[in-house]
Amino acid sequence: MHGPTLVNWLLALLATGAGTSCLVRLRHSPCAPGSGHRPLARESDAAEALMGLGMAAMAVTGATVPPAVWAGLFGLPATAFLLAAAHAPAGRAHRLHHAIGALAMTYMAFTMASTSGHGHHRAAALGLPLLTGVLLLYFAAYTVWTGSRLLRTPAGTLAVGTAGLPQACRLTMGIGMFAMLLTM
Repeated sequence: MHGPTLVNWLLALLATGAGTSCLVRLRHSPCAPGSGHRPLARESDAAEALMGLGMAAMAVTGATVPPAVWAGLFGLPATAFLLAAAHAPAGRAHRLHHAIGALAMTYMAFTMASTSGHGHHRAAALGLPLLTGVLLLYFAAYTVWTGSRLLRTPAGTLAVGTAGLPQACRLTMGIGMFAMLLTM
């Protein structure tokens, strides 16, 4: 990313914590019948783990990783989420959110690659201003919405396996995506 090094590392720590938490939830939530854990929740945990850990890696490595790697890492899941959302009404909004996040990560990777080390002006580092603005608005609104849902979680329920922890991870990643887009 184009922000100060300290901000990039703090963002990486925040995203790593959220991604790791999602991995722990994914590993400790059986998908067996009667377990009470829906397959859509496992899909969401996996997608959020990928996004959190991918955000951490992108914040630290930035443009040193070729855009094709980022495109494969995020573009393929984005396509899968878009197709799944088109064919299954259950979880459509959540899948669309994951697709938007993955596409935003791909967009940021290509923007970073096109503006790094080529003597471009700061205005060129913004990518497509309209698209960046729309993504900033989307993730700002998502963060406010997720934060309001977290505030409605009963006190003391931020433990693994409860409704509060996934909401806190989503809030963290929404803030992280907003910060990454802002520092682009």
